[in-house]
Amino acid sequence: MLHYATIVNTIAVIIGSLFGIWMGKGLSEKMRKMMFTSIGLVSLAIGMSMTLKPLLDENLSYPGKPDFLLILLSLLFGGLIGEYFEIENSLENLAKKVGGEGNFAKGFVTASLLFTIGPMTIIGCLNIGLQGDANLILVKSFMDMISSSILASLYGMGVLFSAVWVLLFQGLLVSFANSLRFLAEPIYLADLTSLGGLLVLAIGIRLLEIKDIKVGNFLPALVIIPMVDYIYSII
Repeated sequence: MLHYATIVNTIAVIIGSLFGIWMGKGLSEKMRKMMFTSIGLVSLAIGMSMTLKPLLDENLSYPGKPDFLLILLSLLFGGLIGEYFEIENSLENLAKKVGGEGNFAKGFVTASLLFTIGPMTIIGCLNIGLQGDANLILVKSFMDMISSSILASLYGMGVLFSAVWVLLFQGLLVSFANSLRFLAEPIYLADLTSLGGLLVLAIGIRLLEIKDIKVGNFLPALVIIPMVDYIYSII
């Protein structure tokens, strides 16, 4: 059963996205370019913060520090899986069926990562499932509504469809909180957060047109990293 906070977060993304799509229709190409650059710079900052914060946190010690060798292995295997199944191309093909927007995949991946991969989402959902405390996700809902309106003004429908991912991802985390509580342990949370940070960093690089990285093809790495961490912890 879905918790009300997850539904609120999903609705917040939908409302923000619809407003952003409406707002984006009045943007000139010059203004759109400026916003892409602004979001790209912020994405770089968020990505670097997510990647390095667990490493620089003086309150954490091994094994609570991110292990970048395991993160690299997860990126490699996840990227190979993503390339084989052409995840990003599949999202683009979905875009053609929905409305033919070339930015659909970029918007969906960007929004989905920003809205769900990070300590706030994981800890917030586990708090709901284990303690019934929804405060963190409710605060996140307001933040996501603002972010989705900005992103949707640039990317359109892809951001709106990320609401489905928010509903599924957070709903599963809450529903299986007892089984997934290990994700809140420092060893898992640090690596997952740092990996998510690298993907957000890649989004910033893409937005700034430094290199067109197919971030969507690296999404399987987010599933692989907890498995790699578990295997490493028992050998």
